[in-house]
Amino acid sequence: MNLQLEDKVALVTASSGGIGQDIATSLAAEGATVIINGRSAATVDKAIAEIAAAVPGAKLRPLATDNGTAAGCAATIAAVPQVDILVNNLGIYEAVGFFEETDDDWQRLFDVNIMSGVRLSRHYLRGMLDRGWGRVVFISSESGIMPAPEMAHYSATKGMQLSISRSLAELTKGTAVTVNSVLPGPTRTDNVIKFMNSIYPGLSEAEVGRKFIEQNRPTSLIQRLINPKEIGDAVTFVCSPLASAMNGTTLRVEGGLVRFIA
Repeated sequence: MNLQLEDKVALVTASSGGIGQDIATSLAAEGATVIINGRSAATVDKAIAEIAAAVPGAKLRPLATDNGTAAGCAATIAAVPQVDILVNNLGIYEAVGFFEETDDDWQRLFDVNIMSGVRLSRHYLRGMLDRGWGRVVFISSESGIMPAPEMAHYSATKGMQLSISRSLAELTKGTAVTVNSVLPGPTRTDNVIKFMNSIYPGLSEAEVGRKFIEQNRPTSLIQRLINPKEIGDAVTFVCSPLASAMNGTTLRVEGGLVRFIA
């Protein structure tokens, strides 16, 4: 399927690894020019080399900035004043019991998970509205609608992203600009495997994935970790002109673990 992205420029935050890299790879495969972002030039260059190997002829641009800070967002905007697609993928998580979560823990997740998307959307969405076309996508989580007891602060930020996304979508009424959220479930990335190993130490990657789904996400219908490419392809479709009727909504790509219908 041709997703009609050949003339589009996309910024995917935190795309030097994990789900972000797979989103960037999928967008590049559809012909978009993709800005690969990470906190260091080394990680960005490594991701660009991997994406270029997977997608010959990929149009990629490096951007080493830390969008988890106000200064980093300002540097991003200065380096890239205009984009057609913004994927707010940057996010951090950790397994900490509620009674052990400090004020600093809560503030840190809020600053990175929420304010990065707020700052970048505040700039790029205005330009999209002025030009008459654009896509903003927030990468939330199934934890945004089914909070995880082992990370209340993370779940709170993921739920807040859904509210922000819908609020911004209201600003696009009657235009060809859309704002949506995508909710991945447990996905097989290096960081997620490390996170699961912190809960179940000493197990192999395959074993820890099975145990986590069995004990922590037993309602999953696919009964496995999600392949990050599955997330990347779903996000790319939402970013395309073919998804023009999808606005202000949440796309659940969580393996069917969320049981309620709404």
